[in-house]
Amino acid sequence: MTFLVIIIILALVFDYINGFHDAANSIATIVSTKVLTPFQAVLWAAVFNFAAFFIAKYWIGEFKIGMSFAKSINSHFITLPVIFSALVAAIAWNLLTWWFGIPSSSSHTLLGGFMGAALAHVGGFSEGGFTVINYKVVLPIFAFIFGAPLIGMFVALVITLIIVNLCRKANPYKAESWFRRLQLVSSALFSLGHGSNDAQKVLGLIAAAMVAGGKLDNVSHVPDWVPLACFTAIGLGTMSGGWKIVKTMGTRITKVTPLEGVAAETAGAATLFLTEHLGIPVSTTHTITGAIMGVGATKRLSAVRWGVTINLLWAWILTIPVSMILAAIVYYIVRLVM
Repeated sequence: MTFLVIIIILALVFDYINGFHDAANSIATIVSTKVLTPFQAVLWAAVFNFAAFFIAKYWIGEFKIGMSFAKSINSHFITLPVIFSALVAAIAWNLLTWWFGIPSSSSHTLLGGFMGAALAHVGGFSEGGFTVINYKVVLPIFAFIFGAPLIGMFVALVITLIIVNLCRKANPYKAESWFRRLQLVSSALFSLGHGSNDAQKVLGLIAAAMVAGGKLDNVSHVPDWVPLACFTAIGLGTMSGGWKIVKTMGTRITKVTPLEGVAAETAGAATLFLTEHLGIPVSTTHTITGAIMGVGATKRLSAVRWGVTINLLWAWILTIPVSMILAAIVYYIVRLVM
């Protein structure tokens, strides 16, 4: 019972860290365009991160992404030490990438840690580890490592071109004023998608821990306090901000105007709502990065600092395998201690 409580607390700590690590996803463009101050922006994003709970609970009526994430590892291989090790590895990688200002995926580090610890539990692939992973759930997640930013990029590019053509004859001053207002809406929509997508993964992990600890008979029967706690934790984390990553997202990839901020955030939100409908956990970081690249490419390809994006791509590629290795090491240490 004590170990289960520690895991739930650790999961909420990860959720909090996820919030401030990914705060840049929601606020980078709105801060770089000076529509809101940094404090106003994180407060705005945090409110809508938390509000996503009510949309998922009372409008959609289910936590589809959370349940999908809980089932990424076949249930008979999920133990409390496996979940504990996954969380420790995910927290370590998130803090490391935050320290260096790299917008990596909290979702993928958690998945990598989950898989690495489960594989360590059964002795690796040589000991039948291929049966540990639920490929029906995991393969679409892997596909969307590249699919989510590409969709975000394409949708942002299309939206930007449509807006530019519709507003060709508009008064520049009035248009700028309107897009600054609209950016509040687009940022709120993206924060809703971010909160719903990322908080649900922690929800799924806690549900899996409660099943492994004998407190639930099925991950679908999670009590209401679990999602409420998860959405609260990510909202509080977002309020803490992640300023090193905000700089990378808001200025280093490409220079963003209010018009482009609206296009990027709307494209990112649309992608997140689509993947939530499909029940596929994706990276909000990858999604909004692709969208920002899309709006930059509408001006000219050289407007996007491709050197920065290549460095980000390496971080994305390394996140899952590094998290798997870290989680496996933690699992072996936990097993020795216990």
